[in-house]
Amino acid sequence: MNLTALNLPRAPLRLSRKNEVISVFCVVRKKNLVLTPEEWVRQHIIHYLIHQLATPVGLISSEAGIKVNTLDRRCDILVYGNDKKVKVLVECKAPEIAINEKVLHQIAQYNSKIQADYLWLSNGIHHKFYFVNRSENKLVELENLPNYSEM
Repeated sequence: MNLTALNLPRAPLRLSRKNEVISVFCVVRKKNLVLTPEEWVRQHIIHYLIHQLATPVGLISSEAGIKVNTLDRRCDILVYGNDKKVKVLVECKAPEIAINEKVLHQIAQYNSKIQADYLWLSNGIHHKFYFVNRSENKLVELENLPNYSEM
């Protein structure tokens, strides 16, 4: 597998190889996962949340199941507040997948259930950040996410 250089800080990932399969240890799920291109992005974002935005690891969830209409879906990353409400919903894509209107529509559908305050769409190279302004019923694009304590 070709590990694409990402537009994120270097992360202290714990990689291992068994036969020809590369795995990465997830500090959130506390287990080894097959290292797919999307998982490469997801793990870098988890470490960014922890090390750059000072997010407590215990308040991060990965691959949480939700129901959208009648379909079972998985949220890549959820960041919770101390009040147990979701602060951030992250949608991760493999580096070769464009961050476009289709991805924005997907995360908006998920957020209709989740009700997060912030959205982050990323393929590890391109990032889109939004604040969900409920009073005006619109998304406000941001340059970056605030530190966890400022959310």
